[in-house]
Amino acid sequence: MHTRLRFLLLALLALGGQAAANTLTQNVSWTIDRPGTTTKYRVVAYGDSIYAGYNGSISSAAKYAAPTVDAEYLSAQWNADIESVRRTKSGAVASDVYNNKIVAERSYMQASNTRVVTFEMCGNDGLQARSSFKGQTGTCSDAVLTAAENSCKTYVAAAMDYINANAYAGVKMKIISNLHYPGYAADNTQSSCKDPNTGATVNMQQKFLPSLARINHMMCDMARQKGFKCADNFAQYMGADYDSNGDGIVDSEALRYVDGESQASYVNRIVSTLRSTIRDANTHFVSAGSSYDYIQSDDTHPTYSGSTVTAGLFGGTTGTGAPRYTTFNNGKNPIWNQFGHERMGWAISVYNSPTP
Repeated sequence: MHTRLRFLLLALLALGGQAAANTLTQNVSWTIDRPGTTTKYRVVAYGDSIYAGYNGSISSAAKYAAPTVDAEYLSAQWNADIESVRRTKSGAVASDVYNNKIVAERSYMQASNTRVVTFEMCGNDGLQARSSFKGQTGTCSDAVLTAAENSCKTYVAAAMDYINANAYAGVKMKIISNLHYPGYAADNTQSSCKDPNTGATVNMQQKFLPSLARINHMMCDMARQKGFKCADNFAQYMGADYDSNGDGIVDSEALRYVDGESQASYVNRIVSTLRSTIRDANTHFVSAGSSYDYIQSDDTHPTYSGSTVTAGLFGGTTGTGAPRYTTFNNGKNPIWNQFGHERMGWAISVYNSPTP
């Protein structure tokens, strides 16, 4: 018996190590159980570790990841129970999210009580490209960044088309969440490789920011074209909630994608015109003298409030709980701007339909 138990433990540890190093399926279904109602609608969220509520564990995740935060807003708005279904895979690149979550698990968005479908992807494509670029020596090549941008564009378009064709006809809102810039401050350093034109090393923050801006513009502009809304997490995370440069616009508003603007205009705003207002999300200023940390200690994943649920190597939680908040001031809960997942959930919620 002891030998068998030891074998099982070693097998689990090996599997856990493999999952952590590659991808880890993290599915959760959590229902906001609102008092006085039995009507239940569904929010379906597909994505990678961001929507998963990844917290560094192979067996748990944040209960209140962004899609479940949105479910709480909907519960109050619609006076209904809201089931938040998160079908996610931490570590997955865009093609994996599309093929093995959105397509393979389409049944979740086809349920007749589904009212919101949201997804996010491409973060791991970008992270892998960044890691590859950082590892270069000799002459720098942008090929890895270009490949990540092209893959992202391909699968974001495919995801939107597939959701449009397959989601339940009664879905009210379809929303994509774009990318924040994890490790923004840490990237303010020189590369090991050298620019092919100047022969000098390059600042990695200056190299990666335009690539991220092109991806984010593509996500939001494609959303406009295909009937989706775009929750601009870059603006929500990377810009302060006050006017730091005196241009008369709150920074987090000034950084937002504007419907219909060209890629050139958007990229110039992010990379040049408003560059001085971009701040690492580890220190998100909500006023000139007060800030909150939106990023966990891994310098990648959003912070969250509250407890965790089982999600990962040992399966996923299906549970219910009362809403944390029953009233919202101006459509915001009391901690809407204090944690990364709360901010992302609120950014999704602003597009919620007034009725189910």
